[in-house]
Amino acid sequence: MRVLLELELQEFRQKACRSPALSRIKCGVSPVFCNVFARGRVKRVGQNQHFVGQVVEVTLSVAPDRLKRYAGMARLLYKYGSRDLVARAGLDHAMSSEPLPDRAGAASAADLAVDLERLGPAYVKLGQLLSTRADLLPPEYLEALSRLQDRVEPFPFTDVERIVQDELGVRLSKGFASFDADPIAAASLGQVHRATLRDGRSVAVKVQRPQAPEEIASDLKVFADIAEFLDRHTRAGRTTPFAEVVEEFRRAILEELDYRREARNLTTLRANLAAFRQIVIPAPIDDYSSSRVLTMEFVSGRKISALNPVVLLDVDAHGLAEELFRAYLRQVIIDGFFHADPHPGNVFLTDDGRLALLDLGMVSRLDAARQEQLLKLLLAIADGQGERAATVAISMGRPLDDFNRAALEPAIVDLVTRHKDASLHETQAGAVMLEVSRVSSAHGLRLPTELTMLSKTLLNLDEVGRRLAPDFDVQRSIRRNAAMLMQERMQRSLSVASAFSTLLELKQFVEALPGRLNRVLDAISTNDLTLKMEVIDEGALIEGFQKIANRITLGLLLASLIVGAALLMRVTTSFTILGYPGFAMIFFLLAAAGGVWLAVFILTGDRPRHKRASG
Repeated sequence: MRVLLELELQEFRQKACRSPALSRIKCGVSPVFCNVFARGRVKRVGQNQHFVGQVVEVTLSVAPDRLKRYAGMARLLYKYGSRDLVARAGLDHAMSSEPLPDRAGAASAADLAVDLERLGPAYVKLGQLLSTRADLLPPEYLEALSRLQDRVEPFPFTDVERIVQDELGVRLSKGFASFDADPIAAASLGQVHRATLRDGRSVAVKVQRPQAPEEIASDLKVFADIAEFLDRHTRAGRTTPFAEVVEEFRRAILEELDYRREARNLTTLRANLAAFRQIVIPAPIDDYSSSRVLTMEFVSGRKISALNPVVLLDVDAHGLAEELFRAYLRQVIIDGFFHADPHPGNVFLTDDGRLALLDLGMVSRLDAARQEQLLKLLLAIADGQGERAATVAISMGRPLDDFNRAALEPAIVDLVTRHKDASLHETQAGAVMLEVSRVSSAHGLRLPTELTMLSKTLLNLDEVGRRLAPDFDVQRSIRRNAAMLMQERMQRSLSVASAFSTLLELKQFVEALPGRLNRVLDAISTNDLTLKMEVIDEGALIEGFQKIANRITLGLLLASLIVGAALLMRVTTSFTILGYPGFAMIFFLLAAAGGVWLAVFILTGDRPRHKRASG
């Protein structure tokens, strides 16, 4: 399907017409007639004289096999955007068979989360990515999408058998002592089955859905087409590059489709948190894993989101919440590698009273500079120091063309101050950090994605902590554990390797110092020491002042001649020029000649002064 749009340059309004077959139609939005082929070649366009604009051809290819996906996207744009946007994109035909809501743009954040879950895996993952973009969505949508989870039906066991056999090169009966046909969990990209290895170990086998890469690739193509259209033909697209969001999403979901990456994430996090006895990370079984099959230790327990409060009476709930927050702060402050999706469905209370972290498909990595910036901002928010939070946020953000620092600083100060005065149950560090991102975006400052990833992580941790212990003080835990972990960070920076590096640099400095001192002293003793300094060219400055003074003086003389000539005009004399008093006319002519000369001199003489070649 091809779409012909007329963009009115002044108001950026789009006039569109579309036809699935060759026909002559009249656009309902402007008196323009056009012939459009289904294949997209525009034959003729007539423009009414009352419409002044520019005709632009825009293509939005809707392949038949992706028509359903375009219909799903069209429904989202209609429900959460506007009817006009769908019509201008030429997507109204794609959704003509779909039931429409009563009114466009009248849905809630919770409705958006439900709709994304219904549309499939790519939309769920897109929603999870959008939950980290405070520059695109308001806070209520960020919070709703941050808790977005998969709710899908499991796929047949025959497909599980086929995929495992193709990936591992062995039949289930040969590779496993037992393999449960019913999955224990089903998600958008795969499902998990319990099994037993030949050596007796109980494992969980995560199998990717059949055709998942192909379906994701098709959805990515739809997202890219829509993003390109929005970037070119909507006002929001001029300030927010939707194509960059889709590209970021593409990289993230392709990484998540490769289960070998998740296996490496499990290994890394397991090593980083080895000292935390109350935290369990299942170990991957490398020999039984591939890009589409991930086998790991089985963890017996229940989701935090499904726990009965009575169960928590038998465990140290406060201790577990404290250990969990300390573990995540360590990931951020010390390791620079953290699990970015700890929603209550991914955190289990094991049968032996510990906490297990599952599903490490989504992780985030931080360099040393970003770690320190995020820590400073987190501590400033936890301590209620609004001025420091504003300073840190501005230092780590990227100013846009409309950046307004004077308005942003008091906005962040007010936000952090209100958060400081909130009650214990209203205090959420993650929600405040998301709000800081949103306020910064509204004032022309784009904060890094890592900040919103950490905000989303803390938002989920807040919920997990309160499910474990409703009176758990998140802010106090952050302040207490951050101080302890900063000491460890400082001690780690004083490692043997860093000490040897410092000693080598000191050795090079000491070796070069005597020779450098000798050269300086010799130059001083022979009067050869010279200092290179860039200063103002005094000659050019004085010359400029002289020009100004001369022109002011000449201007005063010309003004005097004109005033004198005007006075002499009232004196009757026998000497006249053109019937006027002669002396008055002479003064007028002199003043005119001086004015012309001054104008010519200014035009020809005031050119950029070339720098004189030195020495």
